[in-house]
Amino acid sequence: MLNVGLIGFGLAGRAFHAPLIAATPALRLAAVVTSRAQEVAALYPEARAVASVDALLADPAIDLVVVATPNDTHAPLARAALEAGKHVVVDKPFALSVEDARELAVLAVTHARMLTVFHNRRWDTDFRTVEHLLRDGTLGEVHLAELRWDRFRPAIKQGWRETPHAGAGLLADLGPHLIDQAIRLFGVPEAVSADIAIQREAAQVDDYFELTLHYGSRRVILGAASLVAAPRPRFALHGTLGSFVKYGIDPQEPVLRAGGTPSDPGYGVEPESAWGTLFDGEAGERRLRSAAGIWPRFYEQAAAAIVEGSAPPVEPEDAIAGLELLELARQSACEGRRLRFPRR
Repeated sequence: MLNVGLIGFGLAGRAFHAPLIAATPALRLAAVVTSRAQEVAALYPEARAVASVDALLADPAIDLVVVATPNDTHAPLARAALEAGKHVVVDKPFALSVEDARELAVLAVTHARMLTVFHNRRWDTDFRTVEHLLRDGTLGEVHLAELRWDRFRPAIKQGWRETPHAGAGLLADLGPHLIDQAIRLFGVPEAVSADIAIQREAAQVDDYFELTLHYGSRRVILGAASLVAAPRPRFALHGTLGSFVKYGIDPQEPVLRAGGTPSDPGYGVEPESAWGTLFDGEAGERRLRSAAGIWPRFYEQAAAAIVEGSAPPVEPEDAIAGLELLELARQSACEGRRLRFPRR
């Protein structure tokens, strides 16, 4: 069993990482760097609270370090963990710059350590359903795809995500997920054009974005906004044989945030009322059962990568490509023009 040290016990650490680590037979949540020692003790009695990152990294019993902290600390903490000889999981975004991300990837190879990025949305119900549709050719040749993540949050939430500094804003928060999903489905684009804005009166960081990825005649649109009370489809794909439209967000997050676990009955399974609709040009329309959401698969694959030497759940190169697109999108929005994406 691999001993895991978790850095951070805020939303990401408490609701996303800790429950998934605890649900993975090959992993043991051994230590958490946090000031919330009582909360850790109540939820995970076998894990000890550690006062500092240095103390965690100096512990030879810790095999895997998980970085679940504010965005601007991801790269420095991952670097320190790799230099301490630990395997590393970094929450998204991988880093705040492509340069830092590439440096981390090289460092992992140098130290012969597993490095991966927590793009858990690859195991969402809706995304897995769309993957199956594209793999089976159900929609034919897809010429338009829209991936959106809308919210209705007129009030500004307290916390670092909405405070002006590096790594804040909606694009840094949801952009990495949407970009990673688009690359998984369609590969890297030929070009990108972007619009990024601050729409809420009291907001100080971007709270709206619309990215268009160009693949020849195909367009893949990624969008998120904070003032949408009637959400647009989460996925809308239109091809030569039909369309697929899906509303709503994957159900795994609310279960974990409410204190549930992946072992709860019905975890990751959507009710029929949440299924998407498949529109066939000839046969009409029908509801399509959603594939099961399986976030636990991420840590299962991370453990296997360490123990067996198999591929990590998310290759660092994939996350780097996503960061390259993110940087290019910011430049496109600033300059008001379409920019070509470097081919790999």
